Amino acid sequence: MNPIQDIWNRLRGRSASSAMTGVGDTGDVGVPAAAAQRSSGTLIAPAGTNPFAPESGVFPDAQLGAAATDTTEQGLRVTPENRLRYLYRWMYPDPSLRQAILDVRQMDRTDGRVKQIHSRVARDIVKGGLTLQMAVPSPRLQRQWDRFQRALQLNRMDKLKSDARGLLMEGNLPYQWVFDKDTMNIVGGVRMPSETIAPNVGVSGRFIDVNDAYHQIDMVTGTICARFALWQLLLVRFDPDNFDDMGCMGRPYLDAARTTWRKLAMTEEDLVIRRDQRAPLRFSHVLEGASDEDMKRYRADVESRGGEITTDFYLNRKGQVTALQGDANLDQIGDVVHLLDTFFSGSPLPKGLAGYTEGLNRDILEDLTTQYFDEVDVLQDTISFAYEQGFRLQLLLQGVNPDNFDFKVVFAERRTESPNQAADRGLKLQALGVPQDVIWEQVGLNAAYIKSRQAPSSADSNAPNGAATKGVAPPAPNAVQPTAPTGKPVVRIVEGGASKGESATAISSG
Repeated sequence: MNPIQDIWNRLRGRSASSAMTGVGDTGDVGVPAAAAQRSSGTLIAPAGTNPFAPESGVFPDAQLGAAATDTTEQGLRVTPENRLRYLYRWMYPDPSLRQAILDVRQMDRTDGRVKQIHSRVARDIVKGGLTLQMAVPSPRLQRQWDRFQRALQLNRMDKLKSDARGLLMEGNLPYQWVFDKDTMNIVGGVRMPSETIAPNVGVSGRFIDVNDAYHQIDMVTGTICARFALWQLLLVRFDPDNFDDMGCMGRPYLDAARTTWRKLAMTEEDLVIRRDQRAPLRFSHVLEGASDEDMKRYRADVESRGGEITTDFYLNRKGQVTALQGDANLDQIGDVVHLLDTFFSGSPLPKGLAGYTEGLNRDILEDLTTQYFDEVDVLQDTISFAYEQGFRLQLLLQGVNPDNFDFKVVFAERRTESPNQAADRGLKLQALGVPQDVIWEQVGLNAAYIKSRQAPSSADSNAPNGAATKGVAPPAPNAVQPTAPTGKPVVRIVEGGASKGESATAISSG
């Protein structure tokens, strides 16, 4: 059997669990007992058979991508509009998605606010980098992760930020795993342009052939330039209309804000034109009884001296020169403010964090910032899922069953906090008796790396290296006071000791 097909069989077994649900799961996990069997979470096809052949019964109907006959699923996953769109997709990618991506790219190039939104959110997503969290430390698994991270350059912030910006601007993250055929290692992860990717799905919204799951369309020639199996290209989608519809692509984050942005850009341009045309001071010249020829000579003489700082007007007949003030209502820009508020309400970044703080209450900004952090957490989970699936595939290629290990690939800093805020949260977790490894992970540090750097004498200590050993003022009577051995710092949680009634921490000597 082809080694890649065997690897795919193992991935198929994994897809029955939560790790593969949604992305790359065709739903046809039920396999006739005569054709395949499950052993330790692995789906094994009979020897000498092709698991990708339709007659094997492993995959759905090759024409419709219909539900497997041995499951209870029935009906269509797609909407009538998407069903028609999939028929046209045989000729070209989704034109509406392509146009949305092109519009967002243009917005990013021409508007500094849009560029700041994408850059700021991407930076906050990847802040701290990726880390491997293991329930039970495994040096073998850690070595595999270190090699995988270096091979895909996932230890570089610019690589991670590029992937995060791609997901925000395109709404999809098509990640191609590049293999070394000799060593069977993943040696690269390439982010493909999502506007050229077309899922090969039937009218039911399921893959027609998982060995030909995605096509890349050459937009110049209109032909298919590359075909990808389901294990070869992982498509992470952000907010698709229907997650279970495998042909439903994600949408750029600012997709719905495109119309508002056009209105805002047009209004701001009109604002500049209005100021240019109506703000300057003007003069009204009246010459009684002057002929057309006299008026032309007078006008030419006045306009020739218009660039002088001081200009006096001399008349040899009855007349007057009256100053006309500019528009006195140029400060009335309520329409611009409304469009600006509408635009930022559809972006993940609060307007206050982008520099627009006028009239913004501090408490409201804190609440908006908290919601922003929650959105960043969701985006971190969305992106880290792709890296974890790639690492699982790498383990399978090396003959390691990832189901034998309890691990997760996550971003180190789950919240965009200051060092003091992260330390305060870690101390509160310590006071609640949370295991030390979990505390290190929660504050964005690699627990395995910290342990390797700790001295043997402090390896079993519950206090982080460098923790304060000096006492502070006695805590409030309602503070939680855990016991600790003599000589070790004691962390106490003081209820209502922080702003907005939140708890505070106090450290004292034991």
